[in-house]
Amino acid sequence: MAIAHDYLTQRGGAERVVLAIHRAFPEATIYTTLYDPDGTYPEFRTARIVTSRLNRFGALRRHHRAALPLLAPAASALTVPADVVIASTSGWAHGFRTEGRVLAYCHSPARWLYLAEQYLGSAASRGARGVALAALRPHLVRWDRRAAWGADRYLANSSVVRERIARVYGVEADILHPPHSVDVTATRDPVPELEDFVGDGGHFLLVSRLLPYKNVDRAVEAFRGLDERLLVVGSGPLARALEAARPPNVRFAGLVTDAQVRWAYASATALVAPSHEDFGITPLEAGAWGKPTIALRAGGYLDTISEGVTGHFIERPTAEAIRAGVVAVRERDWDASAIREHVGRFSEERFGTRLAAEVAALAGT
Repeated sequence: MAIAHDYLTQRGGAERVVLAIHRAFPEATIYTTLYDPDGTYPEFRTARIVTSRLNRFGALRRHHRAALPLLAPAASALTVPADVVIASTSGWAHGFRTEGRVLAYCHSPARWLYLAEQYLGSAASRGARGVALAALRPHLVRWDRRAAWGADRYLANSSVVRERIARVYGVEADILHPPHSVDVTATRDPVPELEDFVGDGGHFLLVSRLLPYKNVDRAVEAFRGLDERLLVVGSGPLARALEAARPPNVRFAGLVTDAQVRWAYASATALVAPSHEDFGITPLEAGAWGKPTIALRAGGYLDTISEGVTGHFIERPTAEAIRAGVVAVRERDWDASAIREHVGRFSEERFGTRLAAEVAALAGT
């Protein structure tokens, strides 16, 4: 068997899922269009990875969005010689060429095709990128649906994605929630330039790529004038603009190691998760530390957060709603053991066992 993934160029929830799949099948080769060892998780360095021809271009490895016009032909040309392929996909891996059977583990049908304004942001969707995407869209939609219908079995990572798969592809999928892979006993390393800011803890934490649909700008604005502190972990195209606009009680850590993420979680009061996520793994990561989450009542958070037990929902991703959520979380006593118990339902062991059964059924063994 083999594993396929769109591209390994960043540190996000989908890439963590690929690592969990690889731990379940450690001998499997990973096939992908682009691989940037420095841009994604270091654990991939121990895996056997096969890439498309696009990977020869360093600029595309570092900026995979620039490869958009080239990814469909590159995906179609990438051959996976395996009897069973687990395709971890949000746009491309389900289109890799294979003569074997394909189990598509879908993080979402391509956001840039079916939720373009949400993905790019309303202003960008009307700009040059939005115009270029609109020109490519008819061809990419045909390619995407043809590729999707070639899979033998679909699994969705959440209820909202299962509904989206049915609406976009007309395919019925079962749900297999991604696992969290947090080890609370592992080493914690402080981020040196942020030690004074974090101090003894008590800060709020936001872990996210800095993209328009993540609503990080609204979270930053929510903390303006508050006595509370917000630490933002993650990188992305909006990093410079967000840094320039932050108030003194908000700091950006950028890309950090897993040990530094553990340090940030361990001493935090709560996680802030204001984006519309297809699944959204960070509330589970926070929950492993017994920390509650302030989350948008939408998307995958509806599957993972138990209101009043593991988190507090806000109805809209506005600065005012986030600010009110911060106050509400501060005023409530949270049961850390109940939060950890809930998160235990999303263990990597359960994920691997279910995935192995799916592969065996597909292989007819």
